[in-house]
Amino acid sequence: MSMFQVSVEETFSAGHALRGYKGKCENPHGHNYRVRVTLEGQQLDSIGLLYDFTHVKRALREVIGALDHQFLNDLAPFDAINPSAENLAKFFHEQTSRQIEQLPNGPRIKQITVWETDECSATYTP
Repeated sequence: MSMFQVSVEETFSAGHALRGYKGKCENPHGHNYRVRVTLEGQQLDSIGLLYDFTHVKRALREVIGALDHQFLNDLAPFDAINPSAENLAKFFHEQTSRQIEQLPNGPRIKQITVWETDECSATYTP
């Protein structure tokens, strides 16, 4: 079965502290995060697109808008769960899939990766 994939990346800056962590990361600190959303599907539309990059970017920017330049521990759901890269990746999936996966026979989110640094990332695959 053939599949197409498209990906979009965006960045934002935010602070967090990891509760229950023993080490430097238990203290408030910040990251310049990068988020990649990868969509997957079998069918292209009438003009040869799996899903318009502009629409993916809009969905991603909406979620980022609420997080950018914030202290994540103060925001739901991270006031209850740790704002780890893993939990952020799952959060981005939950928030963006509501907008992206509405079309019948449309693409689905294959995975979301969140980088805390250039070398460290976490990926959520639904």
